[in-house]
Amino acid sequence: MEPSDYTLNEILASISTYKKPKAKKRLIFDQAPLGGIGSKWLISFFFLLPLIEYAGIFNPFIFGMLGIAQAIIFYVIFFSMIMILIFALSFINNTKVIRQITPSWQNYFPTIDIDLILSSGASPYKDFFKHYSVALNKGLKNDALYQYLQEAFILMQEENKDLLEAMAKKRER
Repeated sequence: MEPSDYTLNEILASISTYKKPKAKKRLIFDQAPLGGIGSKWLISFFFLLPLIEYAGIFNPFIFGMLGIAQAIIFYVIFFSMIMILIFALSFINNTKVIRQITPSWQNYFPTIDIDLILSSGASPYKDFFKHYSVALNKGLKNDALYQYLQEAFILMQEENKDLLEAMAKKRER
């Protein structure tokens, strides 16, 4: 294993959350372990956007100019724009985190695609977070965590041998 930019603990902390006894995939990946902005700040910003919009449209000055009907219509239209913005920013954030951690992940697990770990569909590694939870509950870190996850990947590959073969055949076409 070659040295990587990010440790395995930093990689896994950016894509997962752990509340004893269960680790889960984050909806919005955390850049804080990688030296970026934390997902809590991003989520707080997302919650503040509709409140800022409400304060901007329903303040006495603007509301007096618009009236009730136009104010509600503006609120609904701008709220839909905010929802699109939140979706786009979440996608950009998650893509950036994946792009940052992929080279380091490949140093640890060169044959395992990180997209298959994070996939919400059928994947040979769908039980990754269950195995990761067990490792965290045992208190494993650094090299011990790496060894445990290597064994878990081998186990998951054996359990899902048919799916891996089908994926390999599809790539050959």
